[in-house]
Amino acid sequence: MKKKSRILIIICSLAFFGCQNQAVSQVPKVVEKAFKLKYPDENDPDWEIDAHGNFESHFKKEGVKYRADFSPEGIWIETETSISKKDLPKSIREAIKKNYSKEEIAEIEKVDSALKGEFYDVEFKQKGKNKDVEYRASGEEL
Repeated sequence: MKKKSRILIIICSLAFFGCQNQAVSQVPKVVEKAFKLKYPDENDPDWEIDAHGNFESHFKKEGVKYRADFSPEGIWIETETSISKKDLPKSIREAIKKNYSKEEIAEIEKVDSALKGEFYDVEFKQKGKNKDVEYRASGEEL
């Protein structure tokens, strides 16, 4: 019985940690080159692979933390940085007050995306999975 318990614990641990972002020791040259073109002044990002197989670079610019995502082919996907509610454009704060006044905010990110352009991702706490609402600077929900 002990042996089965140990095996079960090992399998569960592998499953749990296998779903987490993985630190990367070697980043493909094409990804490194794309990062360097996008952020020429950044020399030492930390890299992880996300659940979709994309490369996440973590770095700081002027004390602010950033995360930039690149595909395995070196295509820039998006860059995110966490911000506080006071840093949201007034129109977004007003939209949140109007539509989500009873919701508690878990996280706010400013996002620059290759597909969607610039937007703000506001994550509201909910039981189970939190709810993400994306806004343009104008306060329009995406």
